[in-house]
Amino acid sequence: MSVEITRLPNGLTVASDSMPGFETTSVGVWVAAGTRYEAADLNGAAHMLEHMAFKGTKRRSARRIAEEIEDVGGHLDAYTTREQTAYVARVLKDDLPMAVDLLSDILQHSVFDDDELARERTVVLQEIGEVNDTPDDIVFDQLQSVAFPDQPIGRTILGPPERVSTFARDDLLRFIGAHYRAPRMVVSAAGAVRHADLVKLVEDRFSDLPPSEGDGRAAARYVGGDSRQRRQLEQAHLVLAWESVPYGDPDYFATQVFSTILGGGMSSRLFQEVREKRGLAYSIFSFAHSYLDCGIFGVYTGTSGKDAAEAAKIIADEIHGVANGITESEIVRARAQHKAAIMMALESSSARCEHLARQLLIYGRPMPPSEVIERIDNVDAAALARVSGRIAKSKLSLAALGLVGKLEGFDKLAQRFH
Repeated sequence: MSVEITRLPNGLTVASDSMPGFETTSVGVWVAAGTRYEAADLNGAAHMLEHMAFKGTKRRSARRIAEEIEDVGGHLDAYTTREQTAYVARVLKDDLPMAVDLLSDILQHSVFDDDELARERTVVLQEIGEVNDTPDDIVFDQLQSVAFPDQPIGRTILGPPERVSTFARDDLLRFIGAHYRAPRMVVSAAGAVRHADLVKLVEDRFSDLPPSEGDGRAAARYVGGDSRQRRQLEQAHLVLAWESVPYGDPDYFATQVFSTILGGGMSSRLFQEVREKRGLAYSIFSFAHSYLDCGIFGVYTGTSGKDAAEAAKIIADEIHGVANGITESEIVRARAQHKAAIMMALESSSARCEHLARQLLIYGRPMPPSEVIERIDNVDAAALARVSGRIAKSKLSLAALGLVGKLEGFDKLAQRFH
């Protein structure tokens, strides 16, 4: 990787990863401002801003924004997570100045026209409705709220419909004023890019960003508990989860490897036992989600209502099995899966662009692939035993949706995992 980083006088970080032989460039702006930075009365504001960014600036109409990027065959997108919001363009290398100008315009000079806002509120409400029709999406929001109740990090990214339907221009300006500040933003590019050219473009076009006024992130507090919603669905959707590690924890990579062994692929223990041997579920997987100061580890499955209790028991048995007897071949296979995924992603300019920006926001520095590979290779049975021990000491979070009447009581179910 040929990574270069410059921090401008206003605190904005500019990062590039030049990829020889590429004819395209991915460039984006990542902002340390996701759902967990929202006050309760602004839940959904970060996501609404992502939508409104493309709805007109002082220089460009919403249609002009769309036409300008598509006139050159480019692509413009945005997304919101619980800790970040990103605005990303992919263009041919000669169109990088236009892409940077466009990104700078929408991030600094959006007008948030009332008519456009009214239309986009309706669009977001449709998006919320679509999610509410997708049980395996709902259950993860349900999990977040039971694991981190009454906290910004536990709230839905899209926001509640009753709040979204009343968002006003001043609400969005209030969120921008508090969080869209130069030291909390990274402009990252990968592919056909010269760092000096990128820095000059950013210096010229991002001069209106204000300095920082603190972090604004509420600390997370894992609680856990029981959340069951009975609905007349085809399945019972279950997520069982526990407190896990933040990004900077020494066991971060061990937790990822542990998750892979348990339920990270077709060779994983859960897939083999629950789907291949018993046919209890079409979908079952484990996950390890980390944040800046906390994390959550869990297992999702969708199964029939009559099989839900058995599936939960098997999940408990397999977690104990991994804790008490991981084989060396499983460790080697899981490490290989992670390393291959990393190296394959490095062949994509958009993935490298995102990877670089996220590392700078999370760690304050780029982590070379060689360092990541070394950390993965250092995961051994002892590290995995530590991860298992941490899970065993944590309180269970259960999110269950659909045909959940056959599930055991919470205390009995939780006891199976200790």
